[in-house]
Amino acid sequence: MSRLAKFGFIDARRTVNPVRPRARSRGIPRALESHEIFYTEDVDEASELIGQALSPCRLTLVGFGAKGFAASMHGVRLRDVSMLYLDLHVAATLEFFAAGRYVGVHMPMNGRALCDDDGRTIEANTTRAIVTCPGQHIVMRFDHDSPQLIIQIGEEALNGYLTRLLGRTLTRPIVFQPQMDLITETAVRWNGALQLLNTEIYHSGSLVQRGLGIGPLEELIMSSLLFVQPSNYYEQLVRPQVKPVRPAVRRSLDFIEANLAESITMADIARHANMSVRAIQQGFQAELGTTPMNYLRDRRLERAREELLDAIPSDGVTVTQIAEHWGFTHLSHFATLYRKRWGESPSDTLRRGSGSPP
Repeated sequence: MSRLAKFGFIDARRTVNPVRPRARSRGIPRALESHEIFYTEDVDEASELIGQALSPCRLTLVGFGAKGFAASMHGVRLRDVSMLYLDLHVAATLEFFAAGRYVGVHMPMNGRALCDDDGRTIEANTTRAIVTCPGQHIVMRFDHDSPQLIIQIGEEALNGYLTRLLGRTLTRPIVFQPQMDLITETAVRWNGALQLLNTEIYHSGSLVQRGLGIGPLEELIMSSLLFVQPSNYYEQLVRPQVKPVRPAVRRSLDFIEANLAESITMADIARHANMSVRAIQQGFQAELGTTPMNYLRDRRLERAREELLDAIPSDGVTVTQIAEHWGFTHLSHFATLYRKRWGESPSDTLRRGSGSPP
């Protein structure tokens, strides 16, 4: 007999029997209630709108689902991380022909979803999530009343962050195991990061609402996923490397990161790393496949993009101010590099701004 069963006023059966699922979902998370992206009762329109937010897909209703069908999505995007809530209300199948350039964590808030993965079926429910990778063909079958909270992490941002963690270029695309257990001890990190994200979105006076701390929050979410969910890079992250990164390269990376907005030369980097310019260049080429100055330029471009996403045009912030802050004195050259990297002009990014839907 368990200790709880000794107390007569406690129904001990509740401590032995499996936890029963909720009869219906709790509804839209409070943090996203005022951030509706779409609502429609038309299946074709829903398929198109879901495709715009996630990736092109085909939506099919199951059984007599058309009677109660209504698709809605709420969500917020920071820079490279989005928090979305998708509700189809009825049993349905979503087929994504090729997932977009993001890693997605799909967490049912009620019910379940079955996902076909390489010949096997994986179940997602309130204790298990499905992790998808860019370019993946996905067939996901939703039960009745099985809304999902979806965390999107941009592929390029995740790759860049992982590169900085490892100190070397990625030799292959990152691939996560498709099923994520949300109730393990290590999953506490992931759940804690999402709770912080939810709090920052919900409270109007939060740092994120004021345009502060977005980068560290996104890195917390990315690091939580990388260190919690097994992937083809997991062992390199959690265990010592057989071939460690050159100490001089690591010191150089740290120096560059700490002085991105300053005027930095190759001589400055070499002096800080206590190595010759040639040795630093060789180390960067071997570990990162690029030169120190190209790496510096790319990191400045990334920081400029982050400021453009966070800026509020009504405050008078301009592309020129942000470009010059990060060392780009020739605006046309900056715009060319920017468009080549992200496929849009800096002014387009500025107009999109922070906190917009995907």
